[in-house]
Amino acid sequence: MAKTVRQHPTRFVGLGTVPLQAPDLAIQEMTRCVEELRFPGLQIGSHVNDWNLDAAELRPFFAAAEKLNCALFIHPWDMDNGVRMKKYWFPWLIGMPTETTMAAASLIFGGVLEEFPKLKVCFSHGAGSFPYTCGRLQHGYDCRPDLCATACKTPPKDFLGRIWADSLVHDKDCLSLLVNKLGGDRIVLGSDYPFPLGEDHPGQLIEESDLLEASVKRKLLFDNALDFLSLQPSQFHSSE
Repeated sequence: MAKTVRQHPTRFVGLGTVPLQAPDLAIQEMTRCVEELRFPGLQIGSHVNDWNLDAAELRPFFAAAEKLNCALFIHPWDMDNGVRMKKYWFPWLIGMPTETTMAAASLIFGGVLEEFPKLKVCFSHGAGSFPYTCGRLQHGYDCRPDLCATACKTPPKDFLGRIWADSLVHDKDCLSLLVNKLGGDRIVLGSDYPFPLGEDHPGQLIEESDLLEASVKRKLLFDNALDFLSLQPSQFHSSE
């Protein structure tokens, strides 16, 4: 991947992966990805074996990511595949959004985003169900602080403008709600290419939406990704 980016720097951007089950090694590899390969970010999973993303073992990794200005794209994996999930492709249709929501809630309730305010995280598939259940999370935080407010002093609703999500929600009304909840500056184009749940025409949902203004569409299609990855438009203006 790094070779492809070097050969076509105005067309491609690379993200790295790291062995999060070994946080010290993950930090070493993240540093190599950022400083040697010049990748602006990593893709990580929604959990690490039995650790949610608020695990104490992962705090040094998030601290290093913030220090390196390394953006983190979080994608679900290892979904529940128990007996009740065997039919109807439920692990992908229901399990993935659930995994993503748990990842977001873990980073919020666990105090990770509070502790590292400059950390950039983007959640795939429209952040799962988080934008649509944030009111429930906030209510739980308010009515049961003994359970929900034990590690974070910042209410969940205050993170709505902090986290990022991709646009892959397959429905224009859902996309509009996502923009309204997280903000027009916090949604990036998602394609899920080359998998079946992706868009055949990446960006078509954004382009054809009659609920978004042209200026917002440009942000979702282009500008926001550059902001998330700390890149400049001039890096991609070429006749290549």
